[in-house]
Amino acid sequence: MSAGTSTGMSPTSTASVRATLRHGLRVSPELAQGLTVTILLAVAAAVGRVLVPIAVQQTVDTGILAEGGPDTARVVTLATIAAIGLLLGAACSAVVNIRLFRSSEAGLLTLRRRAFRHVHDLSVLTRDTERRGSLVSRVTSDVDTISLFVQWGGIMLLVSVLQIGVATVLMAVYSWQLTLIVYLGFLPLALVLPVLQKRVNRRYSFVRERYGAMLGAVSEAVVGAETIRAYGAAGRTQRRIDGSVSGTRRAMVRAQNLVGATFASGVLVANLVLAAVIVLGTHLGVAGDVSAGSLLAFLFLVQLFTGPVQMATEILNELQNAVAGWRRVLGVLETPVEVADPAHAGAPSPRAAAHVELRGVHFAYPDGPPVLQDVDVVVPAGSSVAVVGATGSGKTTIARLVARFMDPTDGAVLLDGTDVRDVRLEHLRRRVVLVPQEGFLFDGTLAENIAYGLRGEDLALHPSPDDPRVRAAIDALGLATWVDELPAGLATPVGQRGESLSAGERQLVALARAYLADADVLLLDEATSAVDPATEVRIARALGGLTAGRTTITIAHRLSTAEAADAVVVVDRGRVVQHGHHDELVGQDGPYAQMHAAWMAQTR
Repeated sequence: MSAGTSTGMSPTSTASVRATLRHGLRVSPELAQGLTVTILLAVAAAVGRVLVPIAVQQTVDTGILAEGGPDTARVVTLATIAAIGLLLGAACSAVVNIRLFRSSEAGLLTLRRRAFRHVHDLSVLTRDTERRGSLVSRVTSDVDTISLFVQWGGIMLLVSVLQIGVATVLMAVYSWQLTLIVYLGFLPLALVLPVLQKRVNRRYSFVRERYGAMLGAVSEAVVGAETIRAYGAAGRTQRRIDGSVSGTRRAMVRAQNLVGATFASGVLVANLVLAAVIVLGTHLGVAGDVSAGSLLAFLFLVQLFTGPVQMATEILNELQNAVAGWRRVLGVLETPVEVADPAHAGAPSPRAAAHVELRGVHFAYPDGPPVLQDVDVVVPAGSSVAVVGATGSGKTTIARLVARFMDPTDGAVLLDGTDVRDVRLEHLRRRVVLVPQEGFLFDGTLAENIAYGLRGEDLALHPSPDDPRVRAAIDALGLATWVDELPAGLATPVGQRGESLSAGERQLVALARAYLADADVLLLDEATSAVDPATEVRIARALGGLTAGRTTITIAHRLSTAEAADAVVVVDRGRVVQHGHHDELVGQDGPYAQMHAAWMAQTR
């Protein structure tokens, strides 16, 4: 698939914030669990905050300015009531925080799991359209932006909205004229804010894209550090990384500049409104329309009103960042899984040495030329077939189609007469195993890496080096001597990506892993061309133990493998041009005889 091909994983810029939030709640319903109780507690917290202005008004009008002189007892009583109300409000606010934290973590756990699972379920073609770092950012940093908003912004926005509502009601009770001034003052901001929010949303969407691209560039440079050093490309790579980091910085600065302008406008409006209330309130007080206590209470309420308004403005900006991250995560979840389980229960696929057939198979990458055309290959149960051909002829594509890492454009791949698309992936993975040319090793011990061949429930998180199944695989493949020569035997750390082992030793681990998988069909991408003679002997011995009694398809890079196979399939430019036994093909005038002659000349 070309780099420009759309996979559906780009954020949907046209989707509204509301639609994104609704979709996000459907994906992570835990976020809304117990929301009714949380809202009631948030209302209680907001009411607790407005008790102070009420207490101030009552204290001034009926306590300090009471007829006959100050009423000290009433002042103390009102102050006590206000203090109790504030404590209860703070307690409610704390409980709201705890409840939101728990529900948000539960919802985000679901979101991360689903996103991670979906990334793994995507076909090789789909994953190859995005850099690995960018995909990782969908599950990590993009979800973190959602987490930050839900756990901090969510509660603050909820409390702020409720506080604004309660403050508005009380302000109207004390003075409808002053309340009208407050709302008229904030009206221009209310009209401009939606426009600014759209711009903030676009800028934060671009920030998330740049951030994912930066992670992709950095992770690529870290993984390819050896190649970078080998070709003296450190300076060029550094410039590319610097450019990516600078691009992310510029995107974030542009977003924050707009956020800062939005927040500053809220502060300016709030101060202007407060000044207008003081001027008009003083006038109303002198005219006798507002008592001294009511005016003081109103000023407190204006602070309780303008503070949340400014806070809500900032939170709405954070909401845009969270929505941008949410859209990227949802974009992954909405990407179709091209290689999926059949809609029905799946055809039965009993374990045994399997008969494999490619019938009229065509394959082409999206927007690309045909890779395979009209391929017909039959591999009898228990036999071995070597697939040979020039680089780029389509050999590896055949193996990937049999393993169902992708599906043919036309035609079918059959396992014991059943189309593999009708076999559940769980059953297919038990029956068919692909051993790649460069087996991927995880950071851990040799035993842990070999134990990846164990299936599902049989696999412990950290298999013991003394696991009898791992030792049995080593003994069965004749690798005991090699393992015993390692510094710590099966407990030897292999390093990241197996860097502590040689290429040949990593291949031995891959073969032991495949032995534990106990598959019926082995797809081997041969990798013995660059190993030392001793390791090659070990690999050959291990292959003998691994392939015995199994159906084996080998992508042969060395024709010695083809000589030992039951049959040879010669692929040229995506077509099967010869098919037969080595002795038969080498005597014919064709591409195989030419390849064999060239190989023999090189090995002399």
